[in-house]
Amino acid sequence: MTDTTAPGGPLRSALQHTAVQHEEVVMPFTLGLRGHASEHERQTREHIARRVAHLKGCAFSHELPPSLWTQRTYLVPSETLVEAAALSLHLRGEDDLFGGVVPHAFVATKAITHPLIAPGAAAPPGWSHVLPEAVEKAVLAGYTAFTRHDAAEAGERLLALGPVRIKPVAETGGRGQSVVHAIGELTMSLAALSDNAFSEHGVVLEHNLSNVDTLSVGQVRVAGILASYHGRQRLTRDNRGAVAYGGSDLTVVRGDFHALLATLPPGPVRKAVDQALLYDASVRQCFPGFYASRVNYDVAQGIHAGGEWSSGVLEQSWRIGGATGAEIAALEAFHADPGLHTVRASCIEEFGPLEPPPASAIVYFQGEDPEVGPLTKYTKVQPDGDTA
Repeated sequence: MTDTTAPGGPLRSALQHTAVQHEEVVMPFTLGLRGHASEHERQTREHIARRVAHLKGCAFSHELPPSLWTQRTYLVPSETLVEAAALSLHLRGEDDLFGGVVPHAFVATKAITHPLIAPGAAAPPGWSHVLPEAVEKAVLAGYTAFTRHDAAEAGERLLALGPVRIKPVAETGGRGQSVVHAIGELTMSLAALSDNAFSEHGVVLEHNLSNVDTLSVGQVRVAGILASYHGRQRLTRDNRGAVAYGGSDLTVVRGDFHALLATLPPGPVRKAVDQALLYDASVRQCFPGFYASRVNYDVAQGIHAGGEWSSGVLEQSWRIGGATGAEIAALEAFHADPGLHTVRASCIEEFGPLEPPPASAIVYFQGEDPEVGPLTKYTKVQPDGDTA
């Protein structure tokens, strides 16, 4: 496996030499993309790209500008790509990247989950009024707003149901969110948001649940191996004491979502998978230009203000994500044993002192990140022994 590192002439020569031995090279990609640029995310992305290259049996390359690409390049982007950019990079389908491609930038965000307050309300070009109707039974009650006025009206309507969670669409990992219980709190929370938060990205206002579990439902396809999974997210405290993502525990099944459903009895987990499947199918129908080799849907399950249990898709991720280390570990297990059908894989994120991870762990970051401080990220995998 070839690892190209230095820029310039020697690098071009190295890639040309690689092309003789390999038809394809796997490469991280961030050019023109925003976000997910911290040191731990950069190293994680590189680690995942190396493992994807190994699965595909081809070369790995550090990121290069497209002008230096000399062969077919499989990308591991830091974000979901927009169709126009994907076409300029000669991407045509899910076999060309680990992640997804959408027709418009807003389609990659949680904004698409909910309706506007009225058919004529402000929205970006290409907005679908059909999708929120199609996924209504798979999501929590909520609205998406692109103006302060619309957000205020949406918040007032939702407060009649109980507490409201305000979610700036451009933020990830729960950052920037707030929960309001009265009109005064709503007014102050909306006033604290920038104009761009509304006009450029949008703001989601959603019925807030208590006693929440967050489940993950997803699917990945690499090197001809298709796997689908359900799992549960864990929370931890970061180095500042704030609640942060601490990893996920996944049950991964070889095959599509229907193969996953076949393993589940009626209950909360099956409900989450049913809702994610409806959400995924509705997106594909409403936005025909969409495709992805990695999809992940976060599903919240908890108690709403009326005291009843509730479940709904919170948002989607069509890019490398927090659970991807576990996803790739499962694919590697399936690749190694064609008769294996089920794998349990966990990804762990631990803030604080850099303690040695378990001996069997696959470590993809351990060190001092300039933005988040000391952090250890690793994966553990346990085949279930379910073989043909």
